[in-house]
Amino acid sequence: MLLVPISAGASQSDRGTSDLTVQAAVVVALEDNPSLAAMQMRYEAMQEVPSQVGTLPDPMVNLNAMNFPTDSFDRDQEGMTQLQFGFSQVFPFPGKLDLKEEAATFEAVAAGYSVDEMRVRLANSVKTTWWQIYYLDRALETLEKNKELLRQFISVAKTKYETGKGLQQDILLAQLELSKLMDQGIKLVALRKHQAIKLNTLMDRPASDQISLVAPQYRGMPDILSEAALFELADDARPKLKEREIQVEAARSRLALAERDRYPDFKLGVMYGERTGDNPPFMGGSRADLFSVMVGAKIPLYAGRRQSRAISQKNAELARNQYALIDEKGVVRAAIAGAATDYQRSREQYELFAKGIIPQAEQTVQSMLAAYQVSEVDFLNLVRSQMTLFNYELLYWKSVSEARQALARLEAAVGKGSIYE
Repeated sequence: MLLVPISAGASQSDRGTSDLTVQAAVVVALEDNPSLAAMQMRYEAMQEVPSQVGTLPDPMVNLNAMNFPTDSFDRDQEGMTQLQFGFSQVFPFPGKLDLKEEAATFEAVAAGYSVDEMRVRLANSVKTTWWQIYYLDRALETLEKNKELLRQFISVAKTKYETGKGLQQDILLAQLELSKLMDQGIKLVALRKHQAIKLNTLMDRPASDQISLVAPQYRGMPDILSEAALFELADDARPKLKEREIQVEAARSRLALAERDRYPDFKLGVMYGERTGDNPPFMGGSRADLFSVMVGAKIPLYAGRRQSRAISQKNAELARNQYALIDEKGVVRAAIAGAATDYQRSREQYELFAKGIIPQAEQTVQSMLAAYQVSEVDFLNLVRSQMTLFNYELLYWKSVSEARQALARLEAAVGKGSIYE
């Protein structure tokens, strides 16, 4: 059997149309999904951090009124009365600012990979939801086709009953099976609505928007790369692994910064004091202005309780990030292996149903129907053979959907690049 379109128009180029190919749904979601947009804004915000933390602290400008006598507040009365204008700047120990900027840069790069990872996951969610809706559409089509066949069976049974060659229970049996199909149809319609709501949400559309799928045409299932090749591809391409690797580098920079924090920061300041009035008679002349230079250093007096503990903390954080990278690689490989296994299983089922079981079941139904019309087969066996065919058709479409969902998960697990041979 071939997967054929259910709607006219095989491509989706306009975002406003309700007819969606799986690729078009992914494009819309990647452009409009608010969660992805929030991640992008976080990344852009973090890009502004390195320059901030790698710059010297803002200098201080001081204006002081010094040594004014409280009895008169006269600037000329006392020799040390002055207006001071000063400037001071803190200089972190050499290398600290570079390490802060380096760590922040790594964190910004990691945030960029987290955006890529979100895009991968979002595309996977859209594809799997799309293919679930696709299965439900095919199931509803198959159900309608079988309902029509059962109505034909009822008509045949009525004709035989009216001519005295059939039984009334055959009519009732067919009507019962028809009612069962109607009940199943109600459930399938509800399931489709739920999946449509999910897909609309992923694309940032109103939940009640109608979704009509443009079904692709596929002839068989593609061959995929070996697991070893997929593992190697994921090591180079999966954004989550890249994010973890960059986080390890950021942790190393933070550890180096903690070790450098054992060395003092420096403070340099200058002060100019303006005085008025005259010196005592024996000194003569106007009072000279004063100029001061100040140099200070931060003493790591409590290094045993602060800096040493910070180094231990950053060592532990580095180890945590390294273990997280190892764990993530295991998770990715498990996801690849699981998706590849699911794909191979669904692919084998698809081929079995398409080339063996369904053609055989169709032939069985046709043979049963011909035999029933000449009273060589009872009606119960005819109905059972039709219901068996119906169930096999559902399993066929389920295998198609599950195979495509497995491919979507496999693409997401690898990250980027072609997974096909």
